[in-house]
Order: sequence, then C-alpha cells, then structure tokens
Amino acid sequence: MNPAKVRKTYLQFFKQEDHAIIPSAPLVPENDPTTLFTGSGMQPLVPYLLGAKHPLGTKLVNSQKCFRAEDIEEVGDNRHTTFFEMLGNWSLGEYFKEDQLSWVFLLLVDELGLDPRRLYVTVFSGDEKTGIAKDKDSIAIWKKLFLEKGIRAGDVDMQTEERAAELGMGEARIFAFGAKKNWWSRSGVPENMPPGEPGGPDSEIFYEFDMVEHNSVFGKHCHPNCDCGRFMEIGNSVFMEYKKTEDGGFKKLSQQNVDFGGGLERIAAAVANNPDVFCTPLLSGIVEKIERLSGKKYKSKDTVSFRIIADHIRGVMFMIADGVLPSNTERGYFARRLIRRSVRHADILGIKQGKLANLVFPLVQEYGEVYPEVAETKEKIMREIRDEEEKFRVTLKNGLEEFKRVALGKMISGKQAFDLYQSYGMPLDITLELAQERGMAVDQEEFKKLFNEHRNLSRTASSGMFKGGLADHSEETTKLHTVHHLLLATLQQVLGKDVRQRGSNITSERLRMDFSFDRKLTQEELVCVENLVNEKIVQELEVVHKEMPKEKAEQMGAEMEFGAKYGSVVSVYIVQDKHGEVFSKEFCGGPHVASTKGMGIFKIIKEEAVSAGVRRIRGKLT
Repeated sequence: MNPAKVRKTYLQFFKQEDHAIIPSAPLVPENDPTTLFTGSGMQPLVPYLLGAKHPLGTKLVNSQKCFRAEDIEEVGDNRHTTFFEMLGNWSLGEYFKEDQLSWVFLLLVDELGLDPRRLYVTVFSGDEKTGIAKDKDSIAIWKKLFLEKGIRAGDVDMQTEERAAELGMGEARIFAFGAKKNWWSRSGVPENMPPGEPGGPDSEIFYEFDMVEHNSVFGKHCHPNCDCGRFMEIGNSVFMEYKKTEDGGFKKLSQQNVDFGGGLERIAAAVANNPDVFCTPLLSGIVEKIERLSGKKYKSKDTVSFRIIADHIRGVMFMIADGVLPSNTERGYFARRLIRRSVRHADILGIKQGKLANLVFPLVQEYGEVYPEVAETKEKIMREIRDEEEKFRVTLKNGLEEFKRVALGKMISGKQAFDLYQSYGMPLDITLELAQERGMAVDQEEFKKLFNEHRNLSRTASSGMFKGGLADHSEETTKLHTVHHLLLATLQQVLGKDVRQRGSNITSERLRMDFSFDRKLTQEELVCVENLVNEKIVQELEVVHKEMPKEKAEQMGAEMEFGAKYGSVVSVYIVQDKHGEVFSKEFCGGPHVASTKGMGIFKIIKEEAVSAGVRRIRGKLT
C-alpha cells in the first residue's frame, strides 16, 4: 500500500465514521502570531478546541501539510524531516478516549494491515506539579483492544526515558511516561504553557521494526521512546481537556476534545515494514533523481547528504508554493537556509551547478494532484531555487575567503560566525563543517545569542509596522480602518451573527479581512455587502471613541479582536448615526476618522478561502 493509498484510506475511514473532511491549511499560519509555520494539524483548529463552533461540525479529519524549522538539524537520520504530512482527526466535544483509541487501532490493524504484535503504546503517568492524574482509562482501553487480538498487554510505569533504558521493557506493551513525553500542547510541558493555552495527556503508538537491533549507545535497554531506530512513533491521540489559567493552574475545558496526529511518512514506512522514510514513494523519487544527477548510490557513505537534499528541496518547494521566498528575515530565512544547505551537500555529492532545481520534477509528480499549488507554481519554485543557488555561490566564495582569514587558532568566536552569516550569507552549519574539517570549534552559544537578538529586532520592527493590522497611520489607511469596522458589521448582517474576524491587514491602498465562514460567497451576497457598506458611508455616520471597563464593553456586545489579550480598561470605537443608533462597536486601539462623510466608494476586489472555515475579503476605496 503506497502513501497515497494510506492517505486516502485514512480519510475515507473517518469519513465513514461521520467526520467531515477539511482541507489543509497553508504552511503560513493566518491567525497564529506565536509561530512562523503551521507545525501540526491542530494549530489551525485551536479556536474550535477552545469552544468556538466549527462550520462543518464536531467531527473533523484531514491531511495537514506541516513544517518544523526546529527539526532542520535532525535531518539526516532515517525518520526526521522538516516538511511532513500529518493525518489528523478531531472530536470537538463529540467523542473521547474509548472511540478514539478503538478507531485508530482498527484503522492501523484492520485497514492498513499492521501486525498488532508490532504495536506498542505509551500513556500519561500523571504530573505531581499540577496534580493531574495518571491516565488509567487509556491503559484499560488499550488492554481490551490488544486482548481482542489475542494479545495480553502488560503495563509498566516508566516516568522517564532514563528509567526505561535502565529497566528495559520486560513483557510490557503499555508504558506510562511523564509530562515531557506524554503531555501535548503547542508550548510543550504544562509549566511552559501560557494562560489560555489548551493541552492534555496523550497516548502515542509505536511500530517495532524487528530487523533493527538495539544500539546500546542509546541506553542499556531498548524501549518505545528509544532513539536507536528499532521503534518509530506513528501516531498520537491527544485528549485535550485542560486549559492553563491565569494563576498557573489548570481547569477543564468546556468540552473534552480529541486531537490525533499521525505522520503520513512514518505510517507509510510502518506499512512497508521499512524503517527508512526516505524509501517511501513520497521521497524515493527525488532520491533516485539525486542518484542520477550525482552518479552515486543512496545506500553509501553519502546517505546523510541524500536525505538532507531530498528533505530540504521538498520543504522549500512547499514553502515557496505558499508564498515564502528566500530572504534574510523570518520565514524567508528558513527557505534560504534549506536551499543553501542543499547546495553545500550537492557539492559533496558532485551534483553540477544549477541542477538542484530539477529535483522539483519528481516531487511535483508525487504531490501535484493532492496539493495542486505545487504544480501551479512549479516554474516559480524552480526559478527561486536556481536564483538562490547562484546568489549563494557568489556569497559562498566571498564567505570562504573571509573564513580563511578568521580561521586562526582553535576557536571561531560567535561574533565571527555571526558576521559570516550576516555579512556573507554563510549558514552556521556550513561554518561548523568547515571548522570541523580544520579541527576547530565554534562558540555556538555566543552565535545563538547574537542571532536571537537580531531576530527579535526584526520581529519587533515587523510587529511595529503592522501594529493592530495597520501599515501606518496615514489618512487613507485610517479611512480603510473605519471601513474595516463597517465591513465586519455588514458581513454579520448579511451572512449571520456567527461571523467573526479572524485576521486583518490594512495599508493605504487596500484592506484585507479574514473572517469565519464555511463557504464561498455568492455574487448576490458580495453585491449586498458592498452596497450596505457604501450605504453606511453615505449616511455620514459618526465614529465615537470610549474608554470603559472590559466587562462593560463585553456586556454591550462589542466585537473583540481574535486572539488579543485585553486589560481591565479597554478602548471601544462605536459607529452610529446622529440619533445614536449603533451600526458597529468594536474593541480597538484606533485610529479612525471622526465621520464616514466623504470617505469614497468601497469596492470588493477579491473574496477567497484561506483555510478551513475561514474566508478572506480584499477591498479598497475609490
């Protein structure tokens, strides 16, 4: 069963269990300022996990494209990748542990054909710091599921990986670990979670590759969380039932949620009983292309270079398809880094200059049907890779000359390494490789300190530029900001009160609003929205600014900005006619015009989907 069939089988299985199939969100998060990339299937669904109503119901399933920048340095082994697809299913208060664990076990064993004797699971052992109890329910459910397949599954409380390596597995099949391994939130362990963040205990599923022998370098005994390669995690059911409170404690969410994530590459590897994800059809096509371009074999001393190039070109392909172009800041930095690392390893393999872009062809062939954006932007992707390689070869030449100049003694300082990065475009990993070849060390701590300072300045400048979604406080931007308030109120009148703002960006040229809605607007609805906004502009409504307690603003029904945190006293802008009849009221820091008189005519430029249950309108004043 190839990965495409695994993906289809997964989606159809949960569709038959009354789950609505939702599309993958973009790699660039629309409404999550906490992270640069979509790194999990649950990320776009956080509002619904916290209680908002999803337009497609309470049972959802999809395959989400993900990118995790923190895994760049891990790429090179048989299972780590930066880009991956996460097969996910969610219950928004509909079902919980019994149904979830039963379904995923049935899917893996009966539908995908995995041998249940090769499956091992972990559960949450409890957390003394928070007082959250051990997940005994999941242990009981797993025991029953294994017994139905004729397997008696013992359980053992390991707490930590170190203890597991010391004790060994014995006859157990169910292992309890602490919060570091079996608690899930976007922020990690409970103490790292900010107030308002959802999280909960999880239960991971591991597949055992019996052809892999334990390597004692990773501990005395093997266990499911061991890194020796014998076990691979293929799925994780998160029981998201808690929310961090302002005082640092935890309380139950209004609904008990399920958030399952299973890496498509890893599940496909388990189905093939091959522990190398780069041998699945998702990546084997590009690996074979690298073999042809380099004249070398994948299974050789150069395997790591093959894996780095295959992973990085796939990752950058999806990034560029979603609008992320190589640059020195924010997301663009990672696109640039992936390409430049690929160039470095292409040189190691002897691939001719300018040929890296050709590796896009087998990837488009594999992914183009499921993700048409990569096929539609193929030429652009190839052009960006060629251009970046050409630029890098110029900077690499200059950087190598500068490296030779500073490569004296036994240590390259963090400042020298950062200057090589900042001024010559030399990624740290290339500096590390060059230093290692000369028997030198690099002060990585100082480099990271300087790099983080540089990144924070960049983010501060970026957030300042678009504070409150505004590019500036010019007259035209201020007019469009007021129109933005009129547009939200109009959408609620035309489409229903459940419409909520999910993001905004306003310049002097145009406004952009993201809002919750589950379908494309009809032409009649677009005309109605446009006309109503213009009707309110012509009525010369006044815009009143008031400061008031947050509770009072909430009582009067003022719209709140999605994801924003407010103090006890808030700023509210009210748009009303001369008789005091209110059309719009929103929490907002301004600025706004005093009246809609003479603002111009509002025109909708475009209406489109941006993610599951979220639409986008672009408009301007003429």
